[in-house]
Amino acid sequence: MTARLLTRLATIFMALVLAACAAPPAAPPEIRMGKIEQILPTSIESDSHAGVGAVLGGLAGVGIGSLIGGGTGRDVAMVVGAIGGTVAGSQVAKRYDRPIQGQQIFVRTQSGVLVEVTQPVTPGLQVGQRVFIQGNGEGARVVPQ
Repeated sequence: MTARLLTRLATIFMALVLAACAAPPAAPPEIRMGKIEQILPTSIESDSHAGVGAVLGGLAGVGIGSLIGGGTGRDVAMVVGAIGGTVAGSQVAKRYDRPIQGQQIFVRTQSGVLVEVTQPVTPGLQVGQRVFIQGNGEGARVVPQ
């Protein structure tokens, strides 16, 4: 009897914990209408993580260093390999991390508010064109009506 009660209480407790951890339902994306007032060319920094190259290089360096010698010499080779691999991996990542072409678009909404959205180049957008602004913040995008 006591085991059943404890099992049921544990089940209820776990259900409550899981329910509390669940994410609230996402709000539907906001869509506003407006008219493009200005478009300026810009560049957008890549969102790739520069640390990935350093980590992969460091791991490769440790792996290669572990193949050299034995004992203390092997440990030294692994440390030197990790440092060298980290530096090399970071430089390779920086070399291939190029900004992409973008547009800085100024849109006057129907309520009179001026909104600026920076996004990758969208062909066909022109000053004076009626558009939708989808989303908010970093995720906002301007699309033709």
